[in-house]
Amino acid sequence: MDSGPSFPVDYSTVRSLRTKVSEQMAQRLRDKTNVTIEYRRAVGEDIAARLVREHVDSRREAGTPMSRRDEQALLDAVAADLFGFGPLQQLIEDPSVVNVHVLGCDQVRIERTDGSVTQGPPLADSDDALIQMIQNVAMRATATERSMSATRPWVDLQLPDGSRLTAMYQVTHRPVIAIRRHTLLDVRLEQLRDQYGVMDQLICDFLVKAVAAGLNIMIAGVADTGKTTLLRALARLIPDGEAFVTVEESRELGLHTKAHHLWAISMEAREGHGQRGPDGRPAGEVTIADLVPVTLRMSVQRIIVGEVRSREVVPMLQTMTTSRGSLCTIHARHPRAVLDRVIELALSYGREMTPDLARRMAAGALDLIVYINTEDERTIGGRKHRYISEIVEIGGMSGDQVVTTTVFGPGPDGRAVPRHVPERLLEPLLRVGYDPRVLTGYLTAGADNRGAWPGQLDTILRRYR
Repeated sequence: MDSGPSFPVDYSTVRSLRTKVSEQMAQRLRDKTNVTIEYRRAVGEDIAARLVREHVDSRREAGTPMSRRDEQALLDAVAADLFGFGPLQQLIEDPSVVNVHVLGCDQVRIERTDGSVTQGPPLADSDDALIQMIQNVAMRATATERSMSATRPWVDLQLPDGSRLTAMYQVTHRPVIAIRRHTLLDVRLEQLRDQYGVMDQLICDFLVKAVAAGLNIMIAGVADTGKTTLLRALARLIPDGEAFVTVEESRELGLHTKAHHLWAISMEAREGHGQRGPDGRPAGEVTIADLVPVTLRMSVQRIIVGEVRSREVVPMLQTMTTSRGSLCTIHARHPRAVLDRVIELALSYGREMTPDLARRMAAGALDLIVYINTEDERTIGGRKHRYISEIVEIGGMSGDQVVTTTVFGPGPDGRAVPRHVPERLLEPLLRVGYDPRVLTGYLTAGADNRGAWPGQLDTILRRYR
């Protein structure tokens, strides 16, 4: 039975016990060969349980007993330090945690699924210990080589549960960790429509046919709007037996782990190490810009780029001009800034790239831009609303300008409603059974056009208008 109050885990004690466990494990396994990971873990857990028990007994004899709850917490912490991710393990395993921001060893900000924000306990006794923890996490978390060092003071990686961890030091005044949890790893468009209000039935039907027609789709929005979640939902529509490739800076989509995507090929960029070569790049570095052209040799139609952030936009657009049904995401503050953002990133590719060439590449590669908007009212007692506000058709070039048609545009409450029938893309949509007549009845509604959204978007600010 528990007795006494519960106290925070003492991580200096955890590290001391972990060292003892490691030493005794090495002795016990020294003469054994072909030791499996499972057997090694079982031995470690057995030794850890005994040493923690001895520690608790010594505390009791010294007049500072520990409750069973604290004993179990200490044992869990030692096991996490040995085989998991140390103090981060508890946060990673908590399904209510959405985002974690760590600033130094003692400042931990936890954001949960209900929108609440709380202060967590310290993760380490010092900033140096926090840095060591990050380096251990980087070694354990991924098969692709990742590290954080003086020459590369940041690391970006995927944790086993699909969470994304970014950490840095030296360039910040204290070590920083940001963990972004993905609560919807296997999601359907219907869930985004019915449970989360991201789209209405008209948009859902349109996107289903857009994927079936093999249209190249770019999903845009600011950070944390659900771009990656929508991309997963669109990818869920790819036929089960079809092979496709995902290319990411660090694995986040997780499509290759799903039973319905047996033929998903996941590529991940790799950091370089050591001296730089004649091209100025670290030896062994493999970037998204390197990987995307390789996908052309893999006999697949669809290429999915998790996030376009830099010069890889050019090989991605080049690939899209010769593929069908490719998907990607990009950051942009509003729909009209998406193409400007594409051009801006393309200009970082090299001196041979010009704004006009970048525009023509985008016009020839992209079919649709889907923009997700967000209204975050949590600071005033509301909630966070995410919804598709615009779907734009790319219609090629007219002179030196990209031709666009707003198929769905903002309605009275900002959510996307029908605005025009697709023009250039109408034929491929018709070929997969899309009936554009479902949109025409809404086009004459004018300001009363509310699409098929079930009721008005209920936000606090609109109540005062």
